[in-house]
Amino acid sequence: MLDVAAFIVLVTIVTVLLNLLISPRGRRRAAGLTISILVSFLLSATGTFQLSRSRSFQFFGHLITAKPTEEKLVALTFDDGPTARYTSEILDVLRREGVTATFFLIGRDMEGEPRATQLIAEAGHEIGNHSLTHQRMMFKSEGWIRREIERTDALIRQSGYSGPIHFRLPYGKRFVSLPYYLMRNKRLNIFFDVEPESDPEIAANRDAIVRDVLRRTTQGSIVLLHVMYKSRAPSREALPAIIQGLKNRGYRFVSVSALLSAREQPQRVVDIPELLFQAKLTRPTSDSPLN
Repeated sequence: MLDVAAFIVLVTIVTVLLNLLISPRGRRRAAGLTISILVSFLLSATGTFQLSRSRSFQFFGHLITAKPTEEKLVALTFDDGPTARYTSEILDVLRREGVTATFFLIGRDMEGEPRATQLIAEAGHEIGNHSLTHQRMMFKSEGWIRREIERTDALIRQSGYSGPIHFRLPYGKRFVSLPYYLMRNKRLNIFFDVEPESDPEIAANRDAIVRDVLRRTTQGSIVLLHVMYKSRAPSREALPAIIQGLKNRGYRFVSVSALLSAREQPQRVVDIPELLFQAKLTRPTSDSPLN
């Protein structure tokens, strides 16, 4: 497996480097090698964990957390499900508010609730892939990863949905194998930049969820909510207020695909001579009270 091989290579490299530092002339080589192996393993494990959960880096392909847009756009996304009880409730809210969203669904849940998946597709929302069994996808074989993703793709298509299928991995942790598979198949890894439920205290309170989303959303944000299970009542209750609050701030809701295809926010070009001139104009003089 690529993840395991990459980790072994990382440990080996760090071990060799540490061994050279600890015993450059071979003194106490055995003890030095043992210490360096233990230290390198700990450093490599820590580094692997940090890389696996990074929101800004992965070894292969593209990781999307948001897209700064020219317009005030936001992508509302839901993970997990579908469930018979709560899918219709969420669709009713979205229909009343005239909002398009993206649902990242689990394959095994779609197998159990095929009609709920069809309702999402018929309502015109985007459907994404959230794996077949919702397991962690680190240190897995490429064959296992392929089955998790491609079987779920097939279940999405069986619902009648014909739009693009983006992928979001469960739990957010990955190392080499998954990004490599996504890159080879020209697929993006869709993350998010607004995630109120990551804080347990916020996740348990409807008003706190609303405040957090409204505070952190910017142009081109991708918002993540979990609304499909009984335990997620605060998030479901927060949804209408989130939508209304963002609308009041001038935001328009779009699918992830529409967000990715929207025009980017123009980058401001910094004119160095102009900055120097402005700095000179604002520099305190001898008559200034600052002197």
